[in-house]
Amino acid sequence: MPRSANNRKANLLIVEDDELTQSKMKSYFETEGYCVTTAGNAHQMRKYLQTREVDLVLLDIDLPDDDGLSIARDLRSNSNIGIILVTGKDSDVDRIIGLEIGADDYVTKPFNARELLARVRGLLRRTEAQAAPAVDHKRSFAGWGLNPLRRTLTSPNGEEMEMTRAELDLITTFTNHPGQTLSRERLMNCITHRSWNPNDRTIDVLIRRVRQKMETDPKKPTLIKTIHGEGYMFCESVIDSTKSSNA
Repeated sequence: MPRSANNRKANLLIVEDDELTQSKMKSYFETEGYCVTTAGNAHQMRKYLQTREVDLVLLDIDLPDDDGLSIARDLRSNSNIGIILVTGKDSDVDRIIGLEIGADDYVTKPFNARELLARVRGLLRRTEAQAAPAVDHKRSFAGWGLNPLRRTLTSPNGEEMEMTRAELDLITTFTNHPGQTLSRERLMNCITHRSWNPNDRTIDVLIRRVRQKMETDPKKPTLIKTIHGEGYMFCESVIDSTKSSNA
């Protein structure tokens, strides 16, 4: 039976205005052993979250009273709750914005229930691992400072950079593998734990945005280089200082 970090049944909140889809999802996840609550709109969701603990939200982007992307941004700014966006739009823009504002994953309607279950299980495992005492890896490269645990990036002049969640995940992945060519498939899997397909431009857009923030000349990058036909490589040496942390 699925359990959260404190050994209770994992609690899912399904935010979906289509009653048939909502009912099917609720029945399926309850059969799989989850505690499931539903909300038909943003107002119901917020009211529930004021009084109840939720491990993961399955959030429809198109709700009658609010925009799902805005809701996800608000949720992420106030908590580390797991967020999977459910959208009827197979759009690169929606996927990229969703990841940048802090959603953990996304699925497109019509979706396979077993695939969605696998994503829910994987996300719950990751959020539980993040709640445990962690090891604080402070990394430096080319004058930059990265703290993956505290999710901060400091420029060579000491300025803390404004980075989206997806951008920080991308930099963290590169500093985990300096000098290695990483395919788009591998980068996508590290950031969203999902497979990449050739029509998905998410990784390329994120690379471009990171270069604009970090490279002296984004058109002639020295930190993250394109390896044509293969992927991307982080070309700087990384110094990693590690200490135990309960933060």
